[in-house]
Amino acid sequence: MISLAELKKLTIVHLGIAVTFFISGLVINLVQLILHLTLKPFNIVLFRHIMYYLCYSMYSQLIFVAEWYSNSTLHLYMDPADLEKFAGKEHVMIIQNHSYEIDWLCGWMFADKVQCLGNCKAYAKKAISYVPVMGWAWKFAEFVFLERSFDKDSEIIARQLKEVFAYPDPTWLLLNAEGTRFTPKKHEACVKFAEERGLPLLKHHLTPRTKGFTTSLPTMRGRCAAIYDTNLAFRKDAKNDPTISTLLNGYSVEGHLFARRIPLEMVPEGEKEAAEWLHNLYKEKDSFIDSFHRTGNFFEASGQKPVPVKVFPYRPCSLINFALWAVFSVTVVLYYLISSLLAQNWIGFSIAVGVLVTFYILMVKSINMSKISKASSYGSETKTDSKSK
Repeated sequence: MISLAELKKLTIVHLGIAVTFFISGLVINLVQLILHLTLKPFNIVLFRHIMYYLCYSMYSQLIFVAEWYSNSTLHLYMDPADLEKFAGKEHVMIIQNHSYEIDWLCGWMFADKVQCLGNCKAYAKKAISYVPVMGWAWKFAEFVFLERSFDKDSEIIARQLKEVFAYPDPTWLLLNAEGTRFTPKKHEACVKFAEERGLPLLKHHLTPRTKGFTTSLPTMRGRCAAIYDTNLAFRKDAKNDPTISTLLNGYSVEGHLFARRIPLEMVPEGEKEAAEWLHNLYKEKDSFIDSFHRTGNFFEASGQKPVPVKVFPYRPCSLINFALWAVFSVTVVLYYLISSLLAQNWIGFSIAVGVLVTFYILMVKSINMSKISKASSYGSETKTDSKSK
């Protein structure tokens, strides 16, 4: 008899997860479109309240895979007073390191625990807004889509941040200031760039791009209460690699996240001073990660005051949400396949099989896109870096 661990490695199980996610995602996209056209022009507050739950229903399916399906855990290191404020009570910008394939998912796991998952926003490339399911969901949820042209993006940032921080519920805005994931090649280019310009030399991070951050600050002031610096690390000797494929095959990972609250008024107002502040922040972030890999914690070798560690229990909402969507999606697919066979509707049957194959291919492509080896080349050339400072 096949074991549960072996079952999670089967393609048919992965197909079931893909079918559930993409069918539910398209249904959610349709509801978002209808509400965007009919409700948003008349009651934007209600529209945004509903959008929270629609986005949560989509995102939490990935939380299900990380937690209930693969039994992964996130260890949170945070001052209790900061956590009390962080727990869904204020608008914040999140600045996290960008070194792992699932760093964004770990951030979502944290957001789910403090019930902010549905209002997680981010800066993203404009091209993503055209991608069905997730990209469309982000578009309706008013993510900040950038074109990587400073003149255009500065206008977009000022306009979009006013919308993001006008949400009726606390909203998290993610900024990956490194611009792309860490790779040895990109790190080598960043070290050379930093040496030429007298910037801090980082060991575990890429040199941050400051323009997006400094451009955001004027609009954030008075709307956003704080910046939360989050630092994610996985032990290098861990049994399983922190990847989507690992989770999908049912293997667990253990993430360690150190987060601290920085009131926005502590960030200098001048562009040059704010850019220098961000570089110094990344110098501190580098010391935290270096300490973790050298000593096993974020504090011993960094000089940072130790804070308690907390592991949140899994919330049943993600399990229930996924189960309901899975029953709906699989029932729809099986009904159509069986009815097509009984009616000898071979064209309809072939179309249905083609759609299933498409969903599986989309899942595989999405996983491949998340791999560090497939990450954007943005940051691998010093010429690009010089334009972004």
